[in-house]
Amino acid sequence: MTSQAPENPPRSEPARAENARRRGQRRVLLAEQELRLMSALVLLIGIGLFLALPFVLSIGSVVFLPLVTALLLTILLSPLADRLARVGLPNVLASLGALTLFLGILLFALALILQPALALFDTLPAITDTVGERFAELRDEFAWLAIANEELAKLMGDSGAREVVLATPSLLEEIAFATPSVVLEVLIMFLMAFFMIEARVRMRRHLLFDRASFGSSVKAARVMREVQDRVASYIITVGLINAGVGVIVALGAWALGVDAPIMWGGLAAMLNFIPYIGPLAMTVLLGLFGIGTADTVFLGLIPATAYIALHTIEANVITPSILGARFTMSPVMILIALSYFTWIWGVPGALLSVPILLTLTALFDHIGRPNLVGFIFGEPLFKNNVLERGLEDEQAGPAARLTGQS
Repeated sequence: MTSQAPENPPRSEPARAENARRRGQRRVLLAEQELRLMSALVLLIGIGLFLALPFVLSIGSVVFLPLVTALLLTILLSPLADRLARVGLPNVLASLGALTLFLGILLFALALILQPALALFDTLPAITDTVGERFAELRDEFAWLAIANEELAKLMGDSGAREVVLATPSLLEEIAFATPSVVLEVLIMFLMAFFMIEARVRMRRHLLFDRASFGSSVKAARVMREVQDRVASYIITVGLINAGVGVIVALGAWALGVDAPIMWGGLAAMLNFIPYIGPLAMTVLLGLFGIGTADTVFLGLIPATAYIALHTIEANVITPSILGARFTMSPVMILIALSYFTWIWGVPGALLSVPILLTLTALFDHIGRPNLVGFIFGEPLFKNNVLERGLEDEQAGPAARLTGQS
């Protein structure tokens, strides 16, 4: 009778549980590594787009600048068009009326600035000569600095270098060359804005009802409402604040005897839309104009000093108290957006920088902000609240349907 080898004893339940736990840990580790690799790729693609976009947008500014401006105008004017449509106007007339009202306000503001500016154009040579004389007096008072600089250059052995001056087009020639392109871009912008405003109802329906799930529709509705409310409220509120600044500047210029006070008020209101750079330019203009028209340098700097005091109160007290925490943005982000879009589109980019930043901020609040600093130290690129919000939206779908059926 042959003896059979004993079979392997069955594994105990704790051993099987331990093996399952280890396999689960390995799966989680592999999933985390895969997610981190994908996040690194997304981050690299985002950095590449951030660096490449300026060249693309700058080269195609004839197309992209009117498109971006038209999108912002659509966000701004769609609530007004909706109100006109609720009154009883057809959609086309409501869209045209909202755009016409905006264009009328813009032309009125430009007329307040340009009409007095043209009247002062004849006095510009005299003002320029007076400013030159004032700076010449200051240069004579500090002539010892120039003498010390020359002596230092002799000691350093610095010989006079020959200067090469390149002939460049005059200001009038540059304006003449740029006018056709500017007119074309403005026409394209207003046409795009009109058709986008007119198609806003169809765009909303497509955005809301053509989604794969109810949760996606809820998220799209939240994003659209938040972007529209935040950008439109910000532009309208800041516009009213800037209008108040313009009225105060006009009254102050009139009280101080500065020529064309309405022009200075309109200019202050327009430049105040550009953070930091606009008030700085306004201060320089008031200072140069005051020095060129006043009897002394001290008297000439009074309007600029008064404007600095007004801007300090407005920027640090009035505007933060009115806008509140909802529109509070980091000054560093504002400066980055300002320099970034000014580099791409110049002055129009500076005007559009804050609305674009506000739109992107509203989008990232719903999509999820990247955790760049934490990602360097091993944390996920996007926090879990984005996934949790998506799960809540998905769960809200069946609950909403059951509520509607009951």
